[in-house]
Amino acid sequence: MIELTERAAKHVSDFLDNRGHGEGIRVGIRTAGCSGLAYVLEFVDDPEPTDEVFESFGVKVFVDPKSMVYLNGLQMDYVTEGLNEGFKFTNPNQKGECGCGESFTV
Repeated sequence: MIELTERAAKHVSDFLDNRGHGEGIRVGIRTAGCSGLAYVLEFVDDPEPTDEVFESFGVKVFVDPKSMVYLNGLQMDYVTEGLNEGFKFTNPNQKGECGCGESFTV
């Protein structure tokens, strides 16, 4: 299961409204950084038939089967910390992250 907080869902919903189209967002992983994995977000216009689909506060989240192994149980929030704002990922599968916070290990 993948879950968005109400703040994260509103942020994504606002972006989709401004964009004018899209089914939701895709959350995935890619190999990157010093710890090995990084989160990837992109808009979804045409879902893949193999995608797993979750919905939070009216926003659909799509995840490919390979990423689901690393992301099951993920919660995404949208936070403001000082001058920075962005998505905060709480992943129960994560065992560690690099010092800069750009990548993680499972």
